[in-house]
Amino acid sequence: MKKEIAVIGLGRFGGSIVMELSAMNVDVLVIDTDEARVNEYQDYYSDGIIGDSTDEMMLKSIGNNYDNVIVAIGDNIQASILTTLILKDLGVNKVTAKAQNSYHGKVLEKIGADIVVHPERDMGRRIAHRLISSSVVEYLEVSSNHSIIEYSANIKLENKRINDLNLREKFGISIIAINRDNDIIVSPDPQISILAGDILILIGSDKQINNFENFMERLK
Repeated sequence: MKKEIAVIGLGRFGGSIVMELSAMNVDVLVIDTDEARVNEYQDYYSDGIIGDSTDEMMLKSIGNNYDNVIVAIGDNIQASILTTLILKDLGVNKVTAKAQNSYHGKVLEKIGADIVVHPERDMGRRIAHRLISSSVVEYLEVSSNHSIIEYSANIKLENKRINDLNLREKFGISIIAINRDNDIIVSPDPQISILAGDILILIGSDKQINNFENFMERLK
């Protein structure tokens, strides 16, 4: 059964989500107050509504059977909060809301948003980690103070067994997987040797990961 997702707000963030969902063969409903934006993405959604998401009757009319409703409203924080609140009051199972800042994010969490995303902040963190360490391929926040990074194995790590690196003892971080030629090795054996081209998928607190990145940069 195909997933059905609603996206409210067709700015750059919401629009990019709609296009990606369409490519993944997901049925998408879009809602935006701007007719031009709704028309712009007409090739990517199954249903489109030109309307105000703070109108409770309008939201009620679309039902609450969607797998996820994404509140991607841009600069109008009041509309974002009110829309999220109405959706939860209507019994929508899962609401994902975009936050403009940390205060906005806290409010969204308090009123029941199931997932709160901070795209601008998260992108800033990704860029910062890549600037600090040339070996960081990707950075993903998994909680307020824990993250996952994809770390490209450099010459200092090559041909060393995971067990010999003692990353957990030295830094408090763990290798949860290895991407080796696009083949993912999950929970790798501690006796596995790291090869040139391996991408290590590491998890730990932000402080622990920062300490690891800084240590590896000093070795270069």
